Amino acid sequence: MDDRLKKALEFSNYMITLNNQRKLVHEKFVENCVHYINGGKFNVTKELINFCHVMVSTNQNSIVLIDDNNSPIEIKDPEGFLEEITSIYFTNANEYLVKFNKIKQKRSVEGLLDLWQQKVYCFLHLIT
Repeated sequence: MDDRLKKALEFSNYMITLNNQRKLVHEKFVENCVHYINGGKFNVTKELINFCHVMVSTNQNSIVLIDDNNSPIEIKDPEGFLEEITSIYFTNANEYLVKFNKIKQKRSVEGLLDLWQQKVYCFLHLIT
């Protein structure tokens, strides 16, 4: 095989693997940014945090939010709710950053796959 073609194929495989790894790490971040309260499920987003911050800033003692299932949920302690969702968001954002930086450091398909296999091994070790 022509050397240029081989390098192009290796680069293509690397980019596909890199994008897949980035996508998986992002999906994990989104999955972890969920908060359940009073029977409601909320995806923790910057928009939710901002809205709750505005409600707390205007001294609201209780707020009603529409959850991910389109159900109205009363939040009786908006300040506590804001603290909880902010903590969830930043804990997961920091974890996302660490994982994302590890992916960026890998310069080969093998390195990216080794990183993924280590995660699977750790997960399997935890459940057994």
